Amino acid sequence: MSNNIKAIILCGGMGLRLREETQRVPKPMVEVCGKPILWHIMNAYSHFGFKDFILCIGYKGEVIRDYFSGGKHCRPDWNVTIADTGLESQTGSRIKQVERYISEDNFFVTYGDGLTDADIGRLLAFHKRQKTIGTLTAVHPHSKWGLIQAGKDGIVKKFVEKPVLVDYINGGYFVFKKEFFDFLSADKSCVLEKEPLYSLVKKRQLSMFTHEGFWHAMDTYKDYTDLNAMCANPPWVRKKK
Repeated sequence: MSNNIKAIILCGGMGLRLREETQRVPKPMVEVCGKPILWHIMNAYSHFGFKDFILCIGYKGEVIRDYFSGGKHCRPDWNVTIADTGLESQTGSRIKQVERYISEDNFFVTYGDGLTDADIGRLLAFHKRQKTIGTLTAVHPHSKWGLIQAGKDGIVKKFVEKPVLVDYINGGYFVFKKEFFDFLSADKSCVLEKEPLYSLVKKRQLSMFTHEGFWHAMDTYKDYTDLNAMCANPPWVRKKK
């Protein structure tokens, strides 16, 4: 399958909660199973035929630029555009700054630090059926703490070690219509997750695509070690049929 819809990947943040690794490289370049997490995200899109990428760089952006220079670390069918969107720009600003690269009716936006086995093709199809300006992927987070279950008598029945929670959170895989750029500002203070998305909610223009499978963000060093412990059988890698 081939598709020219572009995927904007946000790669500019400082990753302060992962300082053990991000003092050396930007967060999307922290390695999981021997390759940058950014590469795994791009590979997931590529699996579904989406191979045009716009990487919004900022903090230590030269590391990303050097990695992809000359196409040496790209799959040969990837088309990668690297855009310097500033050191201090917030997420909404970074997206607005690359508006000139988007000519299609729809485009993807993804954070550069989360892995999933979500069906991106189904995400796009759902978005088109909904006919809303935006669609986000909703996932179940893992509790950062173990939970306690007790009976009505107050006696502890069991401990549950960091379970997957039943609530949903924003998993960071979006699809937007091009008109979403009208909700954004290039001012560095523009945060995607605040006024732009709030405005879509007020207008009933934000849909939720639920994903019940694997999702794991790399926010902390513990997340980094957890993901690298999965390398024998990475749950974010979809098998080719």
